[in-house]
Amino acid sequence: MAVTVTGTTFDREVLASEVPVLVDFWASWCAPCLAVAPVLEALATEHGLKLVKVSYDDEPDLADRFGVQSIPNMILFKDGGPAAQVIGARPKAALAKAFGLLP
Repeated sequence: MAVTVTGTTFDREVLASEVPVLVDFWASWCAPCLAVAPVLEALATEHGLKLVKVSYDDEPDLADRFGVQSIPNMILFKDGGPAAQVIGARPKAALAKAFGLLP
């Protein structure tokens, strides 16, 4: 299950995490964001990732901090930094490949 993070909790929940974290920048009005959400949940479960959600509307400073200009925008963090980024809703296999989750 995804955890909602804010500017206050981001560093602790994402950058200090001991496991890779998939950050989903999204908005409730964004249909592609809603469509990709269950796919992200499945990827997180299958690959042992922590999934967090950042509201694009409520956390514009976080969006700016990571150069997020359009949503859905997903960033995989490993060892305290961004490792891969995907912009736009994609099928599960395409996301897994883009994030380097496939062998």
